[in-house]
Amino acid sequence: MNHILVVDDEAEIRNSLEEILCEEGYGVATAATAAEALVLLQDAPYDVVLLDIWLPDRDGMDVLADMHKLAVEMRPEVVIISGHGSIEAAVKATKLGAYDFLEKPLSLDRTLIVLKNAVEARRLRTENLEFKKQFSAGVVLTGESVPLKALRKRTLRRSCSATGTARSRADRWSSGERWSAPTEERCFWTKWAI
Repeated sequence: MNHILVVDDEAEIRNSLEEILCEEGYGVATAATAAEALVLLQDAPYDVVLLDIWLPDRDGMDVLADMHKLAVEMRPEVVIISGHGSIEAAVKATKLGAYDFLEKPLSLDRTLIVLKNAVEARRLRTENLEFKKQFSAGVVLTGESVPLKALRKRTLRRSCSATGTARSRADRWSSGERWSAPTEERCFWTKWAI
């Protein structure tokens, strides 16, 4: 289940969004102030935050900037909502890292589409971070199948093409020598027993 945090000082908007989003299958939490929202964000991860730009205790743009300082794994997508929106405010919000900007009164269809897309953007960002962690851990492709050998050759040709000896490196790989990542635009080889 995807988790949404609705931050708005107007109780009617919070309650109606909570009801609608729960019917759509989202887990929803609400906050009336920036302070409440920041406490909730520390307690649990949220996929998307619907954030009003005018809050009683702080400006929504300041809260957006604070959210952007969260660890990447904990950082939700933020959709700014405002009844006093302007193009300048939307541009500023986007520059501060907002996913989108919605004007009140909210259109139900547009809000649901933006939420769906923001949840997908967060999922893709999280997946991308996980892939980066896996590949930065020094993963070595193992196996001797024909598709894997072809993948090694394609990878070597792309990564070593700057040196002009990609073909010989690919041939070395096929003959049992292993390649480690290029450093300072050079390719290093080591002989590994297979």
